[in-house]
Amino acid sequence: MTKYMDYSSPKAQFAFDMNTSPLFKKDNQNFINILGVQQMNTLENSSLLDIFMSKGNVVEPHYHQNASELVYCISGAAIVSIFNPFNKEILNYAIKPGQVANIPQGWWHYETATQDQTHLLAIFDAPTPEVILGSDILAFTPDNVMAHTYCMDENQWKKTTAPVQPSTYIGPPNNCSKNQPADSQTRAYSPYAYYPYYHYNAQQ
Repeated sequence: MTKYMDYSSPKAQFAFDMNTSPLFKKDNQNFINILGVQQMNTLENSSLLDIFMSKGNVVEPHYHQNASELVYCISGAAIVSIFNPFNKEILNYAIKPGQVANIPQGWWHYETATQDQTHLLAIFDAPTPEVILGSDILAFTPDNVMAHTYCMDENQWKKTTAPVQPSTYIGPPNNCSKNQPADSQTRAYSPYAYYPYYHYNAQQ
């Protein structure tokens, strides 16, 4: 539905600097800026997320309940992973500059940077991109409900999910210290190990 907008009003906004509108910041290499109708009031059914990531960082699993998302790679490289709820399959799209991946409204998905200085633009067909994050689902669903539903030990569930911080947005956290082999710090990160199957949306 088209909203009424007085385009002759001095309050009508036709330009905006997204650098002044942070949504989330992990560090200077991993952050997200946002543009929606709250930032620029002449927008109707469109909004943007400007996403910057270094290699190995992940925009956490999530879904947008009110919008489809088109992910465009400006620089670097990323894998866009989408859960297709119709055939119960994870689809992995490796994208490079000039390539895109499309995510239908309400589909579970996540993005992994495979190069440093990755820059993605997420384009939505809604004036504000609403989101439900995996970290929020894990953090706010009662432990006893999850444990009972999936026949798990509640104390083990609590222990496993205790490090999860609500609204993670970009992970892993800087203080991540999960158990790894002693040489893990010297080995190159290889995200492809987690994505054995690809669906390329352009000629590589």
